[in-house]
Amino acid sequence: MPLRAARVAVAIVAAALAVSGAATAQVRPDRRDVWDLKIGKPAAEQPTDFIEYACGTNGGPPSIRLSGFADFGKCRPDRNGLREVYFRYDDELEYWARAWDMEVEIRRFRGTQVFDFPVVTSGLFDADGNLQGVRVVTDPRNEIRDRKDFWTLANFLRHNFGATDWSCVDLPPAEGETPVGSNFVKRRCTKLYEKLKLRLDNNFYRRPGEVSVNPHTGEPVANAFESSTRFEYYAADFPLASE
Repeated sequence: MPLRAARVAVAIVAAALAVSGAATAQVRPDRRDVWDLKIGKPAAEQPTDFIEYACGTNGGPPSIRLSGFADFGKCRPDRNGLREVYFRYDDELEYWARAWDMEVEIRRFRGTQVFDFPVVTSGLFDADGNLQGVRVVTDPRNEIRDRKDFWTLANFLRHNFGATDWSCVDLPPAEGETPVGSNFVKRRCTKLYEKLKLRLDNNFYRRPGEVSVNPHTGEPVANAFESSTRFEYYAADFPLASE
């Protein structure tokens, strides 16, 4: 039996036992996520149970399809000399949860997400194939959460890595950028955390030309704003081009 099929079969049996009351201890299936990546370790030592590997596009949609992290060399290096490998979480447990109509597990395993926000995840490898960074960016392609909230993911990440000792700057609006209602957020934060350099950006504003109501029709304009969070962390001793 293939490895992925075997994992799902084990999860289904465990769930069946739990549902029927025959299990003597609670068994909860689990899956890998972005926090399982190992900074400083080579591609061969990274988890292998993600799906849809591809070259990344600075936190955007995937480009060239890959078979795994080991194919990092097929991706173009960025200004830091790092090659971005996009990946998604394995979705088999989501289908399992839907088959059993288990609402909590469906929410937990749906899509690729961090703190219940849909995200684009990628690992950043140097020329020798060692993981030097990780990138997490809110995914506007999602259909599971209102994009207007995306900028608030930064609050969860700040608390997850310690709410204090962040160095944050609120940037002024560029030409044509305006608030959404009374809110204008364009914040950049950094922090040294254990052996990592953290970088966190979040944004909530209207870009030039964006309005809430079409002036010609009077109809509301959906998603006419920038709402996003970008989180990156790197090995503390890795030199970044912008430093």
